[in-house]
Amino acid sequence: MAEQKENKDTLGLNVKKDENFSEWYTQVIQKADLADYSAVSGCIVFKPNSYSIWEKIKSIVDERLKEMGVKNAYFPLFIPEKLLMKEAKHMEGFSPEVAWVTESGSKLDERLAVRPTSETIMYDSYSRWIRSWRDLPLKINQWNNVVRWEFKHAVPFLRTREFLWNEGHTVFATKEESEKEAKEILDMYYDVLQDYLALYGIKGKKTENEKFAGAEYTTAIELLMPNGRAIQGPDAHVDGQNFAKAFDIKYLDKDGKLQYAWQNTWAITTRMIGVLIAVHGDDRGAVLPPKIAPVQAVIVPILFEKTKDTVLKKAREIKESLKDFSVLFDDRDECTSGWKFNEWEMKGVPLRIEVGPRDLEKNQVVLVRRDNGQKEFADIKGLNKKVSEVLDRIQNDMFEKSKSMTLKNTVDAADMKGLKKAIGSGKMADAVWCKSAECEAAVKEKTEGAKIICIPLEEPKKKGKCVCCGKSSDTHVLIAKSY
Repeated sequence: MAEQKENKDTLGLNVKKDENFSEWYTQVIQKADLADYSAVSGCIVFKPNSYSIWEKIKSIVDERLKEMGVKNAYFPLFIPEKLLMKEAKHMEGFSPEVAWVTESGSKLDERLAVRPTSETIMYDSYSRWIRSWRDLPLKINQWNNVVRWEFKHAVPFLRTREFLWNEGHTVFATKEESEKEAKEILDMYYDVLQDYLALYGIKGKKTENEKFAGAEYTTAIELLMPNGRAIQGPDAHVDGQNFAKAFDIKYLDKDGKLQYAWQNTWAITTRMIGVLIAVHGDDRGAVLPPKIAPVQAVIVPILFEKTKDTVLKKAREIKESLKDFSVLFDDRDECTSGWKFNEWEMKGVPLRIEVGPRDLEKNQVVLVRRDNGQKEFADIKGLNKKVSEVLDRIQNDMFEKSKSMTLKNTVDAADMKGLKKAIGSGKMADAVWCKSAECEAAVKEKTEGAKIICIPLEEPKKKGKCVCCGKSSDTHVLIAKSY
């Protein structure tokens, strides 16, 4: 009994997702071999299973960006203090989170910031590179790490002091070009979340209070977590001419007149790994969408002494026949089939292919879906096509489940009483707002921490009365507690 309990505690979860989400999440990321805590407070180790997911996200996004004419570059990790101070709103927004280098054997003449974001170091270069309209548009992206020394409680992937991302920094001759690109970028990120991560998100505009420091306005994709909290996903900031004026980024137009440029910034981060684990996972561990999973299918042979060699030989042949997919063949002798089932379920492999002696007598295998546990028999002949069909169904069903979860947990709130009830029930509220900063602050105060997440971009306008003051308005917003 002691050994059985030890195995259960080591391999399985001992808490349910809907009973203690925080502890469930902590156990999943460790037992699914996704992350480990490090000796640096607030920073995590990305283990191969999670880093492989990030590599896939990176590859997909990078391909899309290059199709849009964006080129990759790399700028320094360290930013001189004088550059970071150039744009006042930007510095004001980031100053509490900046980590500083002050010494290198001896005290430095000027402090160096460890980049919280790269606008200031990049735009110093942009001001020298851009001279005329022929130099525009300038579309540069970099894949890197950033450090934001937050004092909030760290949550692996979701909120850490160091994280990985892409940051795009583009420059245009006109406001119209800038805004057009920002929309295209947000749409691209939305497609990646839906088509690859199987996540349903809501495209929205941030309020003035919640926008990116230094931006004219911010658009982002908001996602709802199973615990009722919202979290910001990929974003696109329209910076207007704020940074151009601060860094003197000017160009001669076709008429020979000197003009300030228009700029955008945009990003997707490793936060999305945590979101997909949180949204898709269940009480048996992680559940990974097939298009993003490092291993799409695992072949587990059912071994008995008399038929072992025959089963192993056929299982290897099956693996060779599935070259179109990322397939792992688990032929370990030291583990039982049941142990293997549990391990690969914990790690979220989308499809399990069981190969046993009785199945081979019928020239078939058993396919087991990780997302819902459904089993079906499949003929070995034509298995490649069948696996493709099942993986497609898993991918689509996981997205529909994510969408259903979000819609089910979004409720209308007509007044403050309804808003408090929605937030208290762990829901996201759909409400009307008068656009005043006073009511935005009052929402946060009266709900004990919920805030306006976004103004949806693609929803029809919703006329009614402000959830806080009761004034008539046609601006509808989403309100929730957030990470």
